[in-house]
Amino acid sequence: MNSEEAKVVCVTGASGYIASWVVKLLLQRGYIVKASVRDPNNPEKTEHLLSLEGAKERLHLFKANLLEEGAFDALVDGCEGVFHTASPVLLSASDPQAEIIGPAVTGTLNVLRSCSKVPSVKRVVLTSSICSVLINGKPLTPDVVVNETWFADPVFCEESKLWYYLSKTLAEEAAWKFAKENGIDLVTLHPGIVIGPLLQPTVNFSTGMTVLNSVTGAQSISTDEVLVFVDVRDVAYAHIQAFEVPSATGRYCLVDQVVEYFEVLKILKELHSDLSLPEKCEDKKPCPKYQISKEKAKSLGINFIPLEVSLRDTIVSLKEKGFIKA
Repeated sequence: MNSEEAKVVCVTGASGYIASWVVKLLLQRGYIVKASVRDPNNPEKTEHLLSLEGAKERLHLFKANLLEEGAFDALVDGCEGVFHTASPVLLSASDPQAEIIGPAVTGTLNVLRSCSKVPSVKRVVLTSSICSVLINGKPLTPDVVVNETWFADPVFCEESKLWYYLSKTLAEEAAWKFAKENGIDLVTLHPGIVIGPLLQPTVNFSTGMTVLNSVTGAQSISTDEVLVFVDVRDVAYAHIQAFEVPSATGRYCLVDQVVEYFEVLKILKELHSDLSLPEKCEDKKPCPKYQISKEKAKSLGINFIPLEVSLRDTIVSLKEKGFIKA
């Protein structure tokens, strides 16, 4: 794509873990990228983006607040594709509605409202979560195959005080309703726990929770936790494909593997025998593993990076950035 025919796209929450990779891949493909960040003057949020190949010529930063209606008008203007990744990632809060749920739903609707004003927008790709698919109280047993027809139950999420899961579920619901009412071509992506190399200088929540904490945190683990993993590079590539593939439609589950936490530690020990890892297992029964379908994701051309590779590259990245002493 030369500069004369370069397509213009935008990415919200561009300094985030997934979004940074989306920006990187878009620049590699020759797109002009308009990227929103909360504070363009904060080097911690922008330096890793500005140093990407092609950024000097084709990356434009915008300041935008999720809660401000009209804040994304200038960002979306002239864009063919909109990648909405910005959303609060918190598992607990003193005021869940104000801190997690409100910003997720309001922010999504504010972005879509801006899109509805702009005739150039051909498709919107929304970063959702596997939790807006999975969390509905149904038993997850080895014979269960979860796919895109599953929907989380907001009532179950609320009763279980799973506020982040509720925020992603309600934001997705609101997005589909608005998109259908306003004729917006929407695709939603539903990644599991995202790990892999970091572009940004800070540790994202999922990497910190599952990998960094395992290496530097608690010395006991629960073997009854089942985790669903996907590599950040696969998630970013899925975003690009969801925009570029004309037949892309609806929802896509993005999960490579469903594993017990104990299996993750085993892989980490094999990869890096020098790491200080939890030795003790709490005496709990292992949870049965269920399955998550990869069929629809594969129709986008996604060939999932194996968990072992993702974990290895995550550890290498954490060492390079000084979070784990080499």
